[in-house]
Amino acid sequence: MTLNSTKLGLSTKGDLKYIGRFAPSPTGPLHFGSLVAAVASYLDAKSNDGRWLVRIEDLDPPREPSGAADLILNQLSELGFQWDGELLYQSSRLSAYQSALQTLTTECLCFACNCTRGRIQATGSVYDGHCRGNSPALADSSNRKYAVRIKTTDSTICFDDLIQGPVIANIQRDYGDFVIRRKDQLFAYQLAVVVDDAFQNITHVVRGYDLLDSTARQIYLQQKLNLPQPIYAHFPVAADIEGEKLSKQHFAASIDTSAATESLYLAMQFLGLNMTTASKRFKPAGILAWGVEQWDIQSVPKLATINGSWTL
Repeated sequence: MTLNSTKLGLSTKGDLKYIGRFAPSPTGPLHFGSLVAAVASYLDAKSNDGRWLVRIEDLDPPREPSGAADLILNQLSELGFQWDGELLYQSSRLSAYQSALQTLTTECLCFACNCTRGRIQATGSVYDGHCRGNSPALADSSNRKYAVRIKTTDSTICFDDLIQGPVIANIQRDYGDFVIRRKDQLFAYQLAVVVDDAFQNITHVVRGYDLLDSTARQIYLQQKLNLPQPIYAHFPVAADIEGEKLSKQHFAASIDTSAATESLYLAMQFLGLNMTTASKRFKPAGILAWGVEQWDIQSVPKLATINGSWTL
């Protein structure tokens, strides 16, 4: 994938009725990195007079501690966030993902694959089409474990990222045939997010730079399923002082909601807002309202990561 940082001067205001979303996976409480994602998506939606939805991406039960989703929602409320409309849980959407998979199967666009991770890594981590001759039905009828992959073509995916600028990827060369249902029969993130973004009429996706690589694959699926393509924006990822991305897998500290205003202040500062000492005196809802007034997506840093001691 190649990325051109030249800005196109795009503006989202007034073009579409904005619908954005924050879509956490309930694998643990909110940490600073996930707070940045909530703040960025919220401020961009509200500054464009849009709606901000919350979707719980609970598709991986083995990695989801009991009560994690409720904990995240409670943290959001204590931090001053109010979402629009009903919550959507991906675990309630399995039939929609199966329908999308059936559409791709009917159009002969996918196949069953039992390649090991080691074999794929040995080929450079871009899938080489080894199992393309397999019927996708093998993934349902065989006692052996098969994933389902979508066939990719030697085609170019282009999109204009509101933060990073024009992005160009060759879907086959850069990613190869990618998984849309895993060997454990769980639907893959790439398929589920595309189906749900269309279902919720999402017009804008504001998320971390670590998901930039997913965007071309999602656009490819949108094209194959004849679904609308949202506008994308990818902000820098928060990393610790050693450069490791903050994540639940790396034991990032949970947000202390008793220090909600300070946490929001740091998240907005991370996103390039010109923070004032006076804003620290606001209550959480007040600092969010202040952030909406000050928000300018063009001021967000265009780096991939920003390092610091993000411990709140």
